[in-house]
Amino acid sequence: MSTLSKKRMQFIILSLIIPVALLIAFVVIPGLDLIRMSFTNWDGYSPESSFIGIDNYVAMFHNQDLWLSLKNNAVYFCVHLLMIPVELAFAVLLTGKLRAAKFYKTMVFMPYIINGVAISYAFSYFFSPINGAFDAILTGLHLESLIRSWLSDEKIVNYVLSFVSLWRFSGYHVILFMAALQSLPQDVVEAARVDGANPWQLFKYIQIPSIMLMVDFVLFDNIRGALQVFDIPFVMTSGGPGYASSTFTLYTIKTAFTFSNFGLASTMAVAIMIMIVVIYVIQNKIIHGIILKGKE
Repeated sequence: MSTLSKKRMQFIILSLIIPVALLIAFVVIPGLDLIRMSFTNWDGYSPESSFIGIDNYVAMFHNQDLWLSLKNNAVYFCVHLLMIPVELAFAVLLTGKLRAAKFYKTMVFMPYIINGVAISYAFSYFFSPINGAFDAILTGLHLESLIRSWLSDEKIVNYVLSFVSLWRFSGYHVILFMAALQSLPQDVVEAARVDGANPWQLFKYIQIPSIMLMVDFVLFDNIRGALQVFDIPFVMTSGGPGYASSTFTLYTIKTAFTFSNFGLASTMAVAIMIMIVVIYVIQNKIIHGIILKGKE
């Protein structure tokens, strides 16, 4: 190995020492301790805890309220998943020659940089049954028959909360797609246009395959965000009525800090990590399968 190669290797190793040390200290070790804790009955404040085997895992699978919370998470997942093609299409539109594109980009991204708690409080007033702006809009349009108890009706509350989540995070996905699209080599795009490719063919055969890494990231972010959503239902409904709008993370935190069962809460946290990985792998295989069939 030449002197230059040795120095390069030393630089790489030295550059990785701090990030790897931080990763081990704040991710790996706490993760392993979380798994260990999931096999105990620790209440969160006692100096000692007892090993109880898989009792927490059995209790978790038999908890009907937890399954209801997970079902509520599925609403967020499906709503955001259905919106991803729209976000991608909007990103393609904004990367083209569109008037006032900078203004639209700013307006799209603005909700993401606003504090989630502030957004939740704002929409709580927006959907309030007492002087709520949304009901006032419906009344002004003579659509009083559509007025509902938006945050207390078990049938629609999760869709209302999903809309708020969609309003907040869609702009973030649009910006990510735009960044990926703008990184494409323009000579390839221009060559395809010269060869007679229409916008749909350009989108299907050049843009989509070139930004698949970003598509995978957005899909993963959708899974992670849907399973870990917390601030919006916590502020707007506190998981109510009952557990009708509770989410997996909200129920996990309630189990730990309200019922003082950190062992069971740790089990739920481990379950979330496993579900994120499993759902991502399955979703990734399905999406890539669809893309490969489309190319045939």
